Formats: sequence, C-alpha cells, structure tokens
Amino acid sequence: MPGFGESGEPQSSWGVDDFADCVLEFIQFCGIQKAILLGHSHGGRVSIKIANRQSLPFELTKLVHGKEEADKADAAAKAIFAGGGNSDDMPSTTIAAADLTDGKIGILTLLVKCGLCPSNGEARRLVTQNGIAVNGEKFTDPKGLVDLSEPVVIKKGKKIFHKAIAE
Repeated sequence: MPGFGESGEPQSSWGVDDFADCVLEFIQFCGIQKAILLGHSHGGRVSIKIANRQSLPFELTKLVHGKEEADKADAAAKAIFAGGGNSDDMPSTTIAAADLTDGKIGILTLLVKCGLCPSNGEARRLVTQNGIAVNGEKFTDPKGLVDLSEPVVIKKGKKIFHKAIAE
C-alpha cells in the first residue's frame, strides 16, 4: 500500500477509505474474483472497511436466513437506497382502527406499534433528537399525531425504513 514498506508516499494525506479504494483497484487490476483479506492494525481497518462495502451484509443475511431472504433484502435495500424509494418490499405494520382517533395516531405509539422502538421513552428520545422522519419530513414533536389516512413511510436514523398502514 502507498506509504508502507518501500512504496512511495501518496501525494496527499489518505484516510482508510482511500486505502480501501486502492486495495479494491489492485484486486480488480489483478482479476481476482474472490479475495480473502487479512490485516493487522491499519490493514485490519482497511479490510473491515472493504468487507463492509462489499457483500458482507448479504452474506450474513444469507447465512442466517437463507439465500431467498437475502435476495429479497438486497432487492428491498436497492429499491429504497438507490433513489427509487419503492416501498413495496419495505417492512410494514398494519395499525388497527381501534388505535386511531379520527384517522390519526400519536408518533410515540406508532413507533412502538411498528416495533421501531421498545418503549415510549426510547421513541420520545428519537423524536426529540431528530432521529425520526415521516414521509421524508423530520418529526420533532413527541406529542405530534401522524395521519394514517394514507400509508406513511417512517425513517428511523439513516437506514431503517418502515411503512405504517391503517386497517
């Protein structure tokens, strides 16, 4: 890697992502189809970064749930994160009509019923700390109501999406 051993220093300061890019380019240049990366210290960080970028999430899902479920999760993730925002394969929860008042439900109750938070306290923390968005809009009022006259997409943090639908 540049800057290690007898190789020259990079022209600018490199971070772990730069070294990961370098290793991936080298693997592609050599035509290696499957690589086993092993590293110590800095090399370990680079290996972890590469594994996280590549197929590690898919392989772990396949190992635990099987190939069919891993394929579904991969397709759903691509649909959500690749800009399409397709919610067809998104996890969803149907909210009982008895839980609604005039077609609305409190945000804290909704988060708990959808399984996005284990308690109202955790839901309150997420809402007040800007960790929740409903239909793409930040939701910061823990006393706020969500209108379920149409299905809504809840985003928890950066990568957890869930659809809520009224019964």
